[in-house]
Amino acid sequence: MKFTDSTINNCSLIQFNRIHNRAGNITALNELVDVRFKVKRVYYLYDVPGGEERGGHAHKKLKQLIIAASGSFDIILDDGKQETIFHLNRPYFGLIIVPGIWREIKNFSSGSICLVLASELYNAKDYIRNKSLFTKWKLKS
Repeated sequence: MKFTDSTINNCSLIQFNRIHNRAGNITALNELVDVRFKVKRVYYLYDVPGGEERGGHAHKKLKQLIIAASGSFDIILDDGKQETIFHLNRPYFGLIIVPGIWREIKNFSSGSICLVLASELYNAKDYIRNKSLFTKWKLKS
């Protein structure tokens, strides 16, 4: 899929299997099964001060699976034509974001942890950090 062809409809909220136990639950994520791509990088955001935002960019190639490992936050997705908000607040749900989608992460609850599984290693050239440039690029299609 080309960057300019991707839409919010190509992103998806998925529910993972939970194994219940009186001592606590567990969720396992398997590459290319639960995570629909090969994982090359894992990182997490934490200790985000109240009122702060993260994201504010799009990727040219990178796919992401974002999980609220603890607490909650909102992810605003924009494909250049429409915008939608996902509220993540359960560690057994994840949001798949495809390349070519602008994302912002807001409204972090106290103690929240945003876990991100990425399809590529960090590459500054893969980022589009200017929203007006992103919009112009998306509207070329």
